[in-house]
Amino acid sequence: MSQSIVRTTEQLNAQFEHMRELTRKKPINDWSDREALLNSLSAMLTENKKRFAEVISQDFGNRSQDETQFAEIFPSLQGIAHAKKHGKSWMKTRRVSISTFYRPAHNELQPQPLGLVGIMVPWNYPLFLAVGPMIDALTAGNRIMIKMSESAPLFAETFAEAVAEYFPSDVVSVAVGELDLAVAFSGLPFDHLLYTGSTNVGKQVMAAAAPNLTPVTLELGGKSPVVVLEDANLETVVNRIMMGKTLNAGQTCIAPDYVLIHSNLHSKFVKLAKEWMINHYPDIANNADYTRIINASQFKRVQGYLEKLPHEQLVPLTDIAANADTQFMPPVAVLNPAPDSEVMQNELFAPIVPLVHVNGVRDAVEFINSRPRPLALYIFGEDNSDIEYVRNYTVSGGVAINEVIMHVAQHELPFGGVGHSGMGAYHGQAGFERLSHMKPVFVQSKFNALNIMLPPYSDLFRKGLDFLSK
Repeated sequence: MSQSIVRTTEQLNAQFEHMRELTRKKPINDWSDREALLNSLSAMLTENKKRFAEVISQDFGNRSQDETQFAEIFPSLQGIAHAKKHGKSWMKTRRVSISTFYRPAHNELQPQPLGLVGIMVPWNYPLFLAVGPMIDALTAGNRIMIKMSESAPLFAETFAEAVAEYFPSDVVSVAVGELDLAVAFSGLPFDHLLYTGSTNVGKQVMAAAAPNLTPVTLELGGKSPVVVLEDANLETVVNRIMMGKTLNAGQTCIAPDYVLIHSNLHSKFVKLAKEWMINHYPDIANNADYTRIINASQFKRVQGYLEKLPHEQLVPLTDIAANADTQFMPPVAVLNPAPDSEVMQNELFAPIVPLVHVNGVRDAVEFINSRPRPLALYIFGEDNSDIEYVRNYTVSGGVAINEVIMHVAQHELPFGGVGHSGMGAYHGQAGFERLSHMKPVFVQSKFNALNIMLPPYSDLFRKGLDFLSK
């Protein structure tokens, strides 16, 4: 029996078999059916946005509900609108070029649903990182199974109940449970598996998918650097970096992780950052706009990084101390941490701002290239030649110039990592094609000359082939 909400491995396996069989018998090929599913997703978000924001805040101990509206619900609704505007044209069979030699035959690409797509959702943006892949999967005509994060249990339950209300159970099903269910989920032979989360867990997911040859999209993390060029406006730099570091208390996979900036600007950066905090988060300990660290385990991890650093390197950016009981962690700058320190080796996922001295643009590029390729890279400055140098001589999942994070909200751009920060990309047309089989089709003309290529091979054949080869 089909189930919208799956809670055990037995239910998971049964639901998988049921939905996978349907993908072979009843593919969702009509645009009207796909558009109706996108409309259901839009209605689910619109009618539950307040409730979703409330339970996400409860999972965090406090998470700004306005941030949830801005960073999760708004871009999700925009993504649905973008897919509805373009999806019908994306799914059409399209002609592609063909060599003169084979004309008057022609080539086509026919997008088809892959079938059953698995989506594994992290805790830091549990709504957007569930809905974003859903948009692409539904637009491409797939059925979906979703594993919600056990670290955001209230939202997982609320989201699963909403999905059960708005979608048929044989089109979208949600798995809610602990780590054992996630392990079982990653080992199912999906037609495609999309995982968002840490690099270490991403390796485990890829290993679980490998025996089934399940294709994967891995949206991982890493340490996304900020390059501050000599001519950058420091007030703008601080404004955007502090926005990125305080949004969701830094618990964002594309948050600016560390800042490559000449040491003679460190003190000014700290001064501006302290002023920024006063202006944007007054009475921060009681400010509903400031998010908590998700749980005690994550709080202890981050505190451990700071406790291992020399005291003189730590510069609090507020007058309020961290509180382990409430997982309240105010921003802190770290001046020139050692490259092998934990704060420089591990993804922070916290409002910590390491300021790393570099002596010019080439020094910055060399530092970045000595480390695993990041999910995002940010460049601040006006000198186009320096900006181009950084762009051309570094490789990262995405780049934003004189801004942070906002590239992820562009549905016209693919979003994804490279190397240790992930593989594959989605959003918009890139996501549609990622979750479709772009089937190549060769259409032969009734009248063609290929029969002259058949044996017995003649001198005419050899001369013709020789001519065409030249």
